[in-house]
Amino acid sequence: MDLRDLHYFEVIAELEHIGRATERLHRSQPALTGAVRRLEETYGANLIERTGRGIRLTAAGKTLLKWAQRARLDLENAHREIRDLSQGMTGEVKLGIVPTAAQFLLPPAARTLLREAPGVKLKTTVALGDVLRPKLTSGDIDLMVGTESFDDQELSSQLLAEDQIVVAAAASHPLFERPALTLRDLVGYPWVLQPPGAPIRDWLDQTFDRHHLPRPEVQVESTMLLMLPTLIEETGLLSFISRLHLRAGSSGAQLREVVVRGATMRRRMVVSSRRDGYLSPAADRLVALLATQARRHPS
Repeated sequence: MDLRDLHYFEVIAELEHIGRATERLHRSQPALTGAVRRLEETYGANLIERTGRGIRLTAAGKTLLKWAQRARLDLENAHREIRDLSQGMTGEVKLGIVPTAAQFLLPPAARTLLREAPGVKLKTTVALGDVLRPKLTSGDIDLMVGTESFDDQELSSQLLAEDQIVVAAAASHPLFERPALTLRDLVGYPWVLQPPGAPIRDWLDQTFDRHHLPRPEVQVESTMLLMLPTLIEETGLLSFISRLHLRAGSSGAQLREVVVRGATMRRRMVVSSRRDGYLSPAADRLVALLATQARRHPS
């Protein structure tokens, strides 16, 4: 079996279209159909089936794709480990990281890593966990910093810190004139929040549901978490953000926590890698540096 055939098959499976695969791989359509045919002859099973203008994998095709991806990652890991035996802390570290950690943990950790190992290249992807997890399992990134999840059996995770998400507002918000606030006191005020489906937004909505209160009235919806502190201050809206953003000088915005009993979400921030994957010395060092920064920034 030719490893190139497996590579071609992976791309065809990803794009679900042989024509588009020819464009990405710069190979002719007969070359790609020939690769699929050879694999089907090797395994004695149909791997793809036509669906209109595209293709889809059969059950056998899905099984082969899983093992083809694993074989590719194993070979890539072998190459990197052998190279690192002679070269040490060099090469590229591909990190996926959620916005809060990207703002508070990554810059000092990256500064130290690059000072210690000038030959290292750090490639970062800042996104939410639901975007990063598939990238980690597919090998597109080496490490992921995000919220702990207990259903990822293929991942190995190390606790960095516990992060606390709280109701926040500009220091001039009228709620600060009222003592001993309850969740009911927040009803009727407009908010700036992430879209539904984001874990923080869903937790807040469900908290209002449990108290039989109307959900927050969202006037501004944004996926740009790094701009939330400025949005909160400029609009005067309530929001739900990490307590880290409320520290003096952390964002430049003058924000305060709106202390409300039962409205604090606790999440565990972890750094994860593939359980059977290889981490280079540079990636291992980055994990240690991120853990050090997390200890310096308790929420």
